[in-house]
Amino acid sequence: MGWVTRLFDARDSFVRMLLLDLSGVSYLVFSTPGRSPTTAQWILAVIAFAAALALHRWRVANLLVQSALLIAALVLLGDPLINQVGTGWALLELTMWAPRRPLLWGGAGMVAAIYLVDGYARGPQQWQAPIIGLTVVVGLPVLLGLVIRTTRELGLQAEAKAAAERGQQESETRAARAAERSAIARELHDVVAHHVASMVLRVGVARHVLPGLDPRVAEVFDDVHGTGTAALADLRRLVAVLRDPSVRTDAALTAIGPEDLPAALAAAVSTAEQAGLTVDSDIDEEVGTIDAVRGMAVLRLTQEALTNVARHAGPSARARVRVAVAGGDVTWSVTDDGGGAAPGLPSGGGHGLTGMRERVEVLGGRLTAGPSGDGWRVETVLPAAPAAATAEGIA
Repeated sequence: MGWVTRLFDARDSFVRMLLLDLSGVSYLVFSTPGRSPTTAQWILAVIAFAAALALHRWRVANLLVQSALLIAALVLLGDPLINQVGTGWALLELTMWAPRRPLLWGGAGMVAAIYLVDGYARGPQQWQAPIIGLTVVVGLPVLLGLVIRTTRELGLQAEAKAAAERGQQESETRAARAAERSAIARELHDVVAHHVASMVLRVGVARHVLPGLDPRVAEVFDDVHGTGTAALADLRRLVAVLRDPSVRTDAALTAIGPEDLPAALAAAVSTAEQAGLTVDSDIDEEVGTIDAVRGMAVLRLTQEALTNVARHAGPSARARVRVAVAGGDVTWSVTDDGGGAAPGLPSGGGHGLTGMRERVEVLGGRLTAGPSGDGWRVETVLPAAPAAATAEGIA
């Protein structure tokens, strides 16, 4: 039935009219052997053919023209079949695509009135022709047109319903994925927090039960205990965001405020120096005025970059951290001297660089990383965002 559906598509009205005209020409040429169509029959037929093609998109006008030709054929011709078919088909087209039902019933009533008047003029002895005309030229086109119209509307409704179901399914899938990711994050928190809490507890116990500790060992214990306690606090803040949908979904807002960013960056540099790195930091004082989202990104990027320097270049490497604010844009970079190792792409199977890129791209920046002299350089510019856009991104 695909070709039937295509044939009665609104876009193919010209094709339908062309096929109708060809069938009409065939009728005139081949259906009356030994008797040629009259001149009047040819004239009315040619006008009907031309009007069908020219007015195939203007269905009301086509029906009016075909009805006028039908009246002339009923008066002048003994065989008005061509004009009857033209009028019936014009009524079919109007029935299929009429935007308003009164327009449809008005057209059907007009054609019916033509046959009723013709029947009255013929007299009661010739009632068969008007009755057949009402049935074939009016009733059949209207019935067929309503069937096609209803089928098309049901098809459109089915397509709309299917699209809505697909959209709902995609939405449910996204919700399920988000729920699963949240569940995984909570489970990860529970596991990591348990082990970190255990380590912090044991370090604290060791700090108090071991007598006569060397001050340097005591300082290491205190540093490990403080780092572990801070990690637990961060984990609790992050999991609170995951478990409470009413909390803003950007964990940066709960982890650090903009005014605390300079101190947090200094602490990250200090932690790297305690691990053995030599760090030269050039941090603009204006960094404390940027929004919390980009501020948290700068802090996490700095921590990850210095960790990568210690991991890949070694604890003897020298690193330079630069953070500058100009026109609202934040320029950030970390460069190392390689620590004596050959320059190249950092090894290892971690997701540090990938995570840094994702964090930067979310904020509209682009992270670049590559060799720089004997070492490695990673840098980006976090563009200033309008307040409305920032609020929308963190809401």
